[in-house]
Amino acid sequence: MKDGLAMKNSEQADMCAWHKSDENVLDDFGIAADQGLSASEVRERRAKYGPNRLKAGQRKSPWVILVNQFKSIVVILLLLAAGVAVAFGQTIEAIAISAALLINAVIGFSTELSATRSMEALQKMGRVTARVLRSGKKECVEAEELVPGDIVLLREGEVVTADLRLIEAATLQIDESVLTGESEPVSKQTAALDEGKVPLAERANMAFRGTGISRGEGRGVVVATGLDTEVGQITEMVEGADNDTAPLQKRLEALGKRLVWLVAGVGVVVAATGIAAGENMALMIETAIVLAIAAVPEGLPVVATVALGRGMWRMANRQALVRQLSAVETLGATTVILTDKTGTLTENRMTVHRIALADGDISVETGGAGKFTCDGQEVTLEDAPALVGALRVGMLCSNAELAEGDDDETTGDPMEVALLRVGRHAGMRRDDLLEDFPEGREESFSSETKMMATFHQRDDGYLVAVKGAPEQVIAAAASEVKGQVAEPMDDAAREDWLRRNEELAEDGLRVLAVARKTAQSEDADPYEDLELLGLVGLYDPPREDVAETIAACHSAGVRVVMATGDQVATARNIGRELGILKNDDDTVLDGQALEDADDATIKQVNAFARVDPGHKMQLIVAFQNAGDIVAMIGDGVNDAPALKKASIGVAMGQRGTEVAREAADIVLRDDRLATIVMAIRQGRTIFLNIRKFVIFLLSGNLGQILAVSGAVLVGAPLPLLPLQILFLNMVLDVFPALALGMGDDAPSVMDKPPRDPAEPILGRDQWWAISGFAALIGGSVLAVFALALTVFAMNTPQAMTVAFLCYATARLWHVFNMRSADSDLLRNNVVRNPFVWGAIAISGGLLAMAIFFPPLASLLELERPATSQAWILAVAGGLAPLLIGQIAIAVLARRHRD
Repeated sequence: MKDGLAMKNSEQADMCAWHKSDENVLDDFGIAADQGLSASEVRERRAKYGPNRLKAGQRKSPWVILVNQFKSIVVILLLLAAGVAVAFGQTIEAIAISAALLINAVIGFSTELSATRSMEALQKMGRVTARVLRSGKKECVEAEELVPGDIVLLREGEVVTADLRLIEAATLQIDESVLTGESEPVSKQTAALDEGKVPLAERANMAFRGTGISRGEGRGVVVATGLDTEVGQITEMVEGADNDTAPLQKRLEALGKRLVWLVAGVGVVVAATGIAAGENMALMIETAIVLAIAAVPEGLPVVATVALGRGMWRMANRQALVRQLSAVETLGATTVILTDKTGTLTENRMTVHRIALADGDISVETGGAGKFTCDGQEVTLEDAPALVGALRVGMLCSNAELAEGDDDETTGDPMEVALLRVGRHAGMRRDDLLEDFPEGREESFSSETKMMATFHQRDDGYLVAVKGAPEQVIAAAASEVKGQVAEPMDDAAREDWLRRNEELAEDGLRVLAVARKTAQSEDADPYEDLELLGLVGLYDPPREDVAETIAACHSAGVRVVMATGDQVATARNIGRELGILKNDDDTVLDGQALEDADDATIKQVNAFARVDPGHKMQLIVAFQNAGDIVAMIGDGVNDAPALKKASIGVAMGQRGTEVAREAADIVLRDDRLATIVMAIRQGRTIFLNIRKFVIFLLSGNLGQILAVSGAVLVGAPLPLLPLQILFLNMVLDVFPALALGMGDDAPSVMDKPPRDPAEPILGRDQWWAISGFAALIGGSVLAVFALALTVFAMNTPQAMTVAFLCYATARLWHVFNMRSADSDLLRNNVVRNPFVWGAIAISGGLLAMAIFFPPLASLLELERPATSQAWILAVAGGLAPLLIGQIAIAVLARRHRD
């Protein structure tokens, strides 16, 4: 027994298979074409090569999801802060920090677990069978039981279950779009191909796992199973593709590292300054620890998680399943969208687009209304007998089926189905035509004639309906139909038809010629003295909302790049129609040219044709090397590695393959690309909201630190005691910040280009804002405290209560300083955010309890203000940062406009 081809490497198996004759392939496997493997050989090979299955996606354990919630450096810093608080007896702060961490973990865990389980439910677990020839008998076996050397029988409608070297192919056509991106079925044959490197899409004597038989029948020898198949190789590419850390994760990690140094610095400076000024050492150490802990915004992780989670839930309500929280924000940072064509930009179904007749070109409306136009004028069937003849021949010369009332329920060759659809839109039904013209016989399509014919009975003999490759049909035609008359064709007329054929092909259309003749017998030569009716141009049309989606991306500054397995002409036509290509002379690179292109060249191109999975990986790496955040949109097996490698992977839920969905970060359950624009808007809004609440948290906490540090420097009593600081942080850090994180998007968020991918959450401008707002809050508290002690001669507890109320109200009103500079003072997304008003009400109620609820007031060492002057002083001090802040925002906005 020879096992030369049955090796544990699919590339070597393919290299041996497609350049050898089918006789040599059978000899190498030691099998006979009419016998196949014996039972003992099957057992032996299964033991050697294992089952014919891909690596199953690992089920994500709930424990893994839970542990992932605690890997952020900010969360780790908060855990350390809680530990320090416990060690120094700050139980309340430790409880507050732990509660924030618990809320963060619960929200993150529940949302990611829900997304993970939804993905698992989306996976299809149906069992697939294959028909094989073993020991001379036909059997039906589980696809997993196939082994190298098995002879598999193929017929229309079946799915190929392993990589096969074909040894029989009777008008066999295979839809390889899920693997190659090629939208048109590929005609197969058994002859050996030339040695050397042959692209996957051009291996005409191979059938690959996961592809579908669209026409004909055949047989093939299994040359690769499981992970050794082309699909298996792609699966391993997916496993090996690094999934870059999301930009938000990187930014939060960078912010966390800065906070580590800030916390340490605050503790050392405050303690050293106070002790040097003669303050009680124990009190100063306690205050330093409390302020250091206060410098850590315990609300940051929980608010970030809630903001991302709310975006995730919003997207889920619009049929977009987000598998990772950070993916929402990442899509908002996207600068380049790399998308497949077939099934993503287009409908993945062939449609008649144009019909070239002797009297002129007829355009076909693709919306399903059955409208035909010529030079912008509607054409009626009564006035176009040649058009009627072309449609009739297209419907009669067919083996396809179109379900009554359902354009999506079809069987047969996609181009034949397209001809049935356009005929139905014109009011014709194939069943009715067959009643009027019963079929007598069929002359099947062959690779030699490249034509197909059917004979149909009628009163004067037989109507012969012919369709096929334009060059062959034109050569076989003796006349052309003009109106109701067939006029003789000369060489000049044939040249003109060939020129029109080339024009249709240059527009990216797949072209068929249709012709007819009258015969007196079924035995007549079907391809002699034909009457040429015309040329039918077909294509895979764009999906309805894609052009609008791409335009929205462009207006938002997001570049859309198409990578397809189709021909250059097809890519150019679709690119122009959708607006991906702006000019007719824009470059479209094919896969071979792409391999030799450098990153600078790739950066200038928006459309790529004849690409394979490796090319898509090359494109993503090139764009990422240039600093872009790349979102990859796809649905086929061939898209999976690129989906995994991209900064954000987006797969189709209905039409997408399981491999693609498993590799993606976001799955569109309704397959609508318009959701991408919504997701970009959500992502941008979330980033701005995160930036707002980080500024809010840090400026408020830093203002607290400045107030206490300032009092220590001048030797004054502390305006805020440690326990008061802990209470204020617990009340004021989470609720207002949480409300900011749940704000809606500003109307102008999609009118601006994407932010710099390297831009941190807090840049120089944001740190200046934090410092300025902190100075306002801290300065206001110190000023009010000083006035209470000196001008109003209050005792220390009373002055401390006034400082407490001043800081509390300043922090509450400070939330309105978080509006964007280009927004209106009273009509902005902070003022209109109902969560903000709810947060103010909750926080205000808790602060009132600190003053008016005696047990809590006693614990915090607060006294109810005894005079109206104290209340006025506290309220005025609390409003000062808001008023000054609004003036500063208005000045900045005016500078930007100027």
